[in-house]
Amino acid sequence: MIEQLFNFISKQQEVLVLGVLLLFSSVEIFGGLLMNTQRSAGDLIQEITGFMLLSIVTKPLIVILVGFIGAELAPEYTTFLSAYNLWILLIVYLFVDDFLQYWYHRSAHDYAFLWKLHRPHHAANEMGLLVSYRNAALYYVLMPNIWWIAVMTFLGGGVAVGVGLIIKQLVIISSHSTTRWDRVLYRFKLLSPLAWFVEHIIVTPAFHFAHHGKAKDDGISDPNGNFGNMFSIWDQLFGSALFTREYPKEFGLQRDTLDSWQSHTFYPIIYAEDSSSEIAKGFHKVFTGTDSPIRQILSPGIYLWCSCGFSRKQPFCDGSHQGTKHKPQVLKVEEEHKIKLCNCKRSKLGAICDNSHNSL
Repeated sequence: MIEQLFNFISKQQEVLVLGVLLLFSSVEIFGGLLMNTQRSAGDLIQEITGFMLLSIVTKPLIVILVGFIGAELAPEYTTFLSAYNLWILLIVYLFVDDFLQYWYHRSAHDYAFLWKLHRPHHAANEMGLLVSYRNAALYYVLMPNIWWIAVMTFLGGGVAVGVGLIIKQLVIISSHSTTRWDRVLYRFKLLSPLAWFVEHIIVTPAFHFAHHGKAKDDGISDPNGNFGNMFSIWDQLFGSALFTREYPKEFGLQRDTLDSWQSHTFYPIIYAEDSSSEIAKGFHKVFTGTDSPIRQILSPGIYLWCSCGFSRKQPFCDGSHQGTKHKPQVLKVEEEHKIKLCNCKRSKLGAICDNSHNSL
């Protein structure tokens, strides 16, 4: 019975994915998203183009390519996984897939080239289910878990892959959607244990919205954390999880150059026209730190100190750390006073100058 169900779901994969999209898009539309949207025509074109390229070009071609290479080099392995229990194959597929995507996604925030391919995803200034498909086309070609889909399919695990993709898309689309389905879990104290369990296993809207928040100084957002795609367990294991059960008010890039949908989708074939854009031809980050500290009188509040040295509004962060392994430091000021802030980026005290610049 289970095998028949799995086979049916696998064969109806495309229809079911479209069904999930239709379900959440209907909720978003009737919830007023279209009336209040900030999306431009370019945003919609980019998101729909991304979905089409991924669904009918990139993923199928990679599966065909791996299948062809496998048939030529190791034809005896085409049914290797068919003897295993489908539940085991499903669990293995989902966990390996999400583990690979966690590290790929995290790397896309740490390395310049991958960040430029992933940057369109964070250029969205509002959430919505189609934001899931905002990445450069090459980002998906290099995505290791799509190659994992192809390998599993070649080895005879296609049914488990088909079922797994439906489950995964349900979580991914719902965590980007403005439905914010997890709110009901946080609203009632009685449901608090269930809320804790759910958010510590899968990626909820609150968890993923934090990743899309504009900057960390709101106490809710963490664009350099919450990298999980389906499971939040990887963020917990590798120290990148933030649970607030709140939703940021601002989304997008701290310094958005409003690049065209063509450059966002087809970089590095098409570049941005704005020379200050990270995806402009010949763009490179310039170190803007200095050999002396900056003395400022800071009012009470939360500030983000630039640790990478590339910010254009030193000594504070403007998001230029994306694509590097640096992260801004949160500086909480409780009462107004004069602070000597490090601008050489060598202080062992982080934002506070320790005179390390004297050794330069």
